Order: sequence, then C-alpha cells, then structure tokens
Amino acid sequence: MRTIPILMPQLGESIAEATIIRILVEPGRVVEAGCDLFEVETNKATMAVTAPCAGKVGQIVATPKTSYAVGSTLAAFEISAEDAQLLGLSDEPSAKAEAPSHDRSGGGSDEVENLHFKISDNDVISTRQPTVEPVVGGLPVPAGAAGASYISPRMRARMAELGLNSSDLAGVPGTGAGGRVTVEDFESFLRGLEQHRMTPASPMRIAVADSMRRSWTRPLATVGSPIMLDAMLAHRRKADPKPGPALYVIRALAIALSENTAFAGRLVGNRIVHPLAIDIGFAVEVEDGVMVPTLREVEKTPLIKLVPTYNKLVEQARARRLPNDVKRPGIATVTNFGTFGIVWATPIPLPEQNLVLGLGAGSKVPHWSEEVNQFIPVTEAELTLSFDHRVLDGGGAGRLLKRVAELLQKPELL
Repeated sequence: MRTIPILMPQLGESIAEATIIRILVEPGRVVEAGCDLFEVETNKATMAVTAPCAGKVGQIVATPKTSYAVGSTLAAFEISAEDAQLLGLSDEPSAKAEAPSHDRSGGGSDEVENLHFKISDNDVISTRQPTVEPVVGGLPVPAGAAGASYISPRMRARMAELGLNSSDLAGVPGTGAGGRVTVEDFESFLRGLEQHRMTPASPMRIAVADSMRRSWTRPLATVGSPIMLDAMLAHRRKADPKPGPALYVIRALAIALSENTAFAGRLVGNRIVHPLAIDIGFAVEVEDGVMVPTLREVEKTPLIKLVPTYNKLVEQARARRLPNDVKRPGIATVTNFGTFGIVWATPIPLPEQNLVLGLGAGSKVPHWSEEVNQFIPVTEAELTLSFDHRVLDGGGAGRLLKRVAELLQKPELL
C-alpha cells in the first residue's frame, strides 16, 4: 500500500484558495474512485474534492470553516501499488509515506508526481501548508499573487522620473519571468518612441486619462435594452421650455434610484454605502475632453424646473466656466452618445461613481402592436447601463433599466 496526500485542487483559473464546508468521510473509510471526500466553497461556486482512485482514508488534516490554498494537504489516502502506478507515482514503496513523520534526518528527498502537483515524500501529511506561488506555464497565476504585474523599485524610480504610471506599460512586451517588463524592455520601448511623431497631451486629456485609469481598477460590466421614445418626443414637442432628451433620462434615473438607493451605493470594505442625495451628473463634450456638471437632488425637482438649470450648466461647461459647487460628482452620470450617431456603447463610470447610463441614437423601426394587430413604425433607441459589478449584478441592472424605461413612457409624470 502507498500513502499519498489529498490536495486542494485548482478549482478554476483564478481560484487561489477554497474553504472547507463539510468533511464527507471519516478516517478508516474505504471509498471508490470519484467518491466525494470534502465539500468546498470558492468565491464562485460550491464543489467537491474527490478521491483520485479507490483507497482508504487516513489522517484528515483539514478542518471545516477553514480556507486552504491550492496545493494544501487535506488528508492522507492509502492506495494500492497498482493505482499508484496508474497515477504516475513511483512504484518504489516508501516507508516514510506509509507512516508520516516529521523526522527528516534520513535526508530522503526523492520527489514523486501527484495528480495535480509535484510533492516530496517527506512532505506527505505535513502540517506545513504551501503558499500560493505564480507559475510560468502550467497552472495560471492565481488572483492576488505576485507575478507579471510586479514592477521593481528600479523600474518605479525610472517611471517616476518620466512621470509615467503602470498603465503606460500596457503595450510594452516583457521578457522577464512571467512576462515581467524589465528596465531593459522599458528603455528599448522609449527609444522606439523617438521614431514616431508626438504631440503634447492637453491638461484636459491627461485628467480624463487619469480618471479612466482609476475607474478601470474595478470590475465593470454593461447591459442594454431598447426603449421607445415616441411618448417622450411627443411630450417634448408640447413642452415649454423644451427639455433635452438627456434630461428626461436624468430625471427618470433619479426617480428609479430614489426607490432603491442600494443600486447607486458604493462598496467600501464589507459594506454598501447608500447615497444621501440623488445627484446626477451629465456628460458635456468640450475641446479635447469631457466635463460632467451635476444636478442636485434631481428626484425632488420636477422635470420642467430642471430645464433652465440644465441649459445653463451646458453653456458653462462648454465655456469651461463651471462653478465649483456643480463640479462635485454625483452618484451617477447620464451620457447622450446618440448625438454623435452612436447606436450602442459601453461608457465607463467615473471613479467616484457606480453607474453611468447612456442613450443611443434613435431610429424608426417596425414594432408589433397588439392593439391594432400589425406592425407600426416607432422611434427606438438603445439604453445602456455600465456599472460596478461588485455592487450590482446583471439582474439588478436589468431591473433598473426596465424601471427607467417605464418612467420614460409616462413623461408627464416626470
């Protein structure tokens, strides 16, 4: 008989550890191949650690409600010599493997190949648990482990000297371990830039770039849904003063968020921080960039009263003369990218925000009407919602979009 360890397997490409929920067997139990030994939970799913072949469960090291890194020893498992050979293990018996001991005086260091990892006989059922290490080839580098994103102090000093950050290295191929960009790679990249035409970036462009770089540190997602604009357009034709299409969307979003403020919350540690007020920003294109003035307490202000303030802020933004009190970001932004003829887009929320709602270009499309039992022409546009996926899931985002669409079908109530 041979004794091998049951190890925490790699349960997904980005999974670095898993938590033991239940131990499904007891020491001394004889099990068949594929029998569930442990029920474990990752941040993505609940799975089972199974027996690699028929055998007898030995000492169980793992304890419930404890997290173990990939490759950690969970239990001992006694198998036949034939099964050991089938698993690619040495057919040479090891007394130390059959009787785990911390006595290393024998100096034995022959390594054998396990189903998932290379192990040493001396480490079988050892209480020492492995740390998660990146690998070059084989298993992917787990999330949070050091690896290709590592920047040496020497490299950081050189980047600081040139006023660069890690995002500027995105297009630099690395020749170091795990694809790491070395100083030599970096200097070669800089020499290559001299062959290209270069122009200075404006302060506005640099500010937008920095904002987007900070935004992209979060997991972002976008969902979309078509909405009919006919009711809104009919209301707008009769209104005086006339609200812009984006203002209808701003007001509808504010009402929807006031009904469930968690949608606009921010994740800080292990808490969702709800907003104190429904302040909504809107994107205004300016020379070489975008400015986002903010309308305050939009959920409390009727649409028709928002029009003068909105129009004034658009003029001030285009002139780059926004007062300081409207520069403070709101809880979400609305962008009308349809003014550029864009049908669908994935706008990025500002770093301080969780949501950005986009309105695409409208167009005439056939729509089936149950009332007249035939297709009729309607004006339709795509409404998209980009969001921080840590706070909001696809279902919640879809319900928020649906509520905004419902409110836009009754513009007289806005």
